[in-house]
Amino acid sequence: MSQDYPFTAGPSEEFPGFPGVTVGVSAAEAARMKGRGLWAADGTVDPDVARLGQTLAAAVLAHGDGGAPRTLLPPPFAAYVEEVRARALPGYHRIESFDGIRLSAFSLRQRGPGPHPLVVVPAGWTPYGWPLFLRAYLRLARRGYHVLAYTPRGLGAPGLPSTSEGFVDVAGPHDWADGSSVVDFAVDHLAPSTVGFLGASYGSGIGRLVAAHDDRVSAVAALSTWGDLAAGLLDHGTRRLAAVRTLLALTGGPMEEKFREADRAVLADFLADRNLDTVVEWCRLRSPDSYLHLTNENETPTLLSHTWHEGLFAVNQVVRTFDALEVPKRLNLWIGDHTAPEGAGLTGTDPDGPDLALEEAYAWLDHHLRGARNGVADWAAVCGQVMFTYVTEPAADPVSGEPTGERRIVVPAVREHRADWSGVTAGVETFGLTGDGAGGTDGLLLPAAEGTSGGTGWRRAFLAGVDTEATAMDALLRTGQAEWAGTPKTYDTRKIDRRHAVAWTTGPLYDPREAERAGRRVRGIPRLRLTIRSTAMSATLVAHLLDVADDETARIITHEPLTVYDLMPEQDTTVTWELQATAYDVPAGHRLMLVVDSKDPLYGDASVTWTQTTLGSPEEAPSFLDLPLG
Repeated sequence: MSQDYPFTAGPSEEFPGFPGVTVGVSAAEAARMKGRGLWAADGTVDPDVARLGQTLAAAVLAHGDGGAPRTLLPPPFAAYVEEVRARALPGYHRIESFDGIRLSAFSLRQRGPGPHPLVVVPAGWTPYGWPLFLRAYLRLARRGYHVLAYTPRGLGAPGLPSTSEGFVDVAGPHDWADGSSVVDFAVDHLAPSTVGFLGASYGSGIGRLVAAHDDRVSAVAALSTWGDLAAGLLDHGTRRLAAVRTLLALTGGPMEEKFREADRAVLADFLADRNLDTVVEWCRLRSPDSYLHLTNENETPTLLSHTWHEGLFAVNQVVRTFDALEVPKRLNLWIGDHTAPEGAGLTGTDPDGPDLALEEAYAWLDHHLRGARNGVADWAAVCGQVMFTYVTEPAADPVSGEPTGERRIVVPAVREHRADWSGVTAGVETFGLTGDGAGGTDGLLLPAAEGTSGGTGWRRAFLAGVDTEATAMDALLRTGQAEWAGTPKTYDTRKIDRRHAVAWTTGPLYDPREAERAGRRVRGIPRLRLTIRSTAMSATLVAHLLDVADDETARIITHEPLTVYDLMPEQDTTVTWELQATAYDVPAGHRLMLVVDSKDPLYGDASVTWTQTTLGSPEEAPSFLDLPLG
């Protein structure tokens, strides 16, 4: 079919603007926002970045033949908006779902002869809804797509035109049905040739759930995504408490106004550490992993993008999702935390910079929705960025030229391609753990391959319930955003209080195969075994694996908590758990340090303050660290 489909005025409403919100971005503000991610210092959405999205939305939806008002945006942004308006007709909509709830939505309809492929974009979990990613819609329209973006039900601040009606369903069945209602609307009014979903964070999970239940979806690109919500929020017996608190603060209103009573009860149980079996069942209903059989039956090509140091939905559950997919698939793993790799590209704060995470997502859609012969068919299934192999230099304020104290990347980090996840790890090196060194110093990590072992029969005790300098990150979202941009967190290992933690360290590491590059090429999922007893009936252990330089400063490689219950003061319990997946080159001559303490701000722990936790290595179950190597 080659006819052009008329887009009648009926389904489009007049955009009311943003009442009470000042829109507009100056050239100086745009320069200072360059490359900025989504997150402000307090873990909320950066208000300047949100204003940029709202300004772009107001400019695109401006009426009249003059195009976007130049007063709202610096000339480069305004020119881009005008270019897209010349090829695509914008629209603002209230899409009625199956139960009468109206979803706030935005569209860009290609003006040229069709049919054209469509990309549906459910917004992320923020109070700003669909305008936040406006730049991404412009880029998709520029590539020849119809675009239909919408705010999932219940999300958004009161009074904003981008807020949708109803209660937040937390990716439940109402959200899947809403996605299909949005596709119905698109079929009626845009008549697309094919339909794909692109989403980040919450929107990525909704896109995958809709695709599992609606076979009209031909491809999915899921950025900073999640597969098993239960494992993402509650794994190894430990609640990801900071993640849930952060999400609850981003809905755009108080819980009693945003959630149905039944869902509020489940969330309250999670926060209070009770009825967790019910919480897990509630999560499973909302997990894309629960419907992988449907995705596989539909043969929906799926791209997953995630980060190694993910603070909201830890990386291992996405690796398991990827392994279980039996469709054309791709797994991209990046430096940083949630949406750090995609944030600047989605929002447009770096309009001219390299944007690999988004470009590969767009290429994926181009291949599977438009049939583009762009190399995607020959991609390796797994591509991982190696921490922190980029080259950086001191950063300066783009307007004043004054140093900012941060770094900027001048040579990108190394990326490695593998045919599947099993190819990421070529072998495993086992390190035994010893008791205290001479004079009560840290224990040792001894490589078993060198004919040594940690030995057995030792015990090491610490006082639980007090946090130490060994933390996964200084601030959820922000620490990972900084490391993505070139400034990873630095630890001073001398400041880790050994009264409240125990540590083990290797000697200087050298790999004879490549002494110039790395002491160890860590690739995959480390595994740790310890034996624990406690003067309390429960304890949380938080394991941190660090790369330590000669000056005793360190960077984190990976970490993971574990919570143990039903402990007895005179009874040993042996536990084995996996740390989060990683790709890290330990420089030649550096040392590995394993630190175990009992608290971390990311997690809800079961440690009892000032009780004693004792770790050991009995003869029948020697303690060890399995280090995956590539």
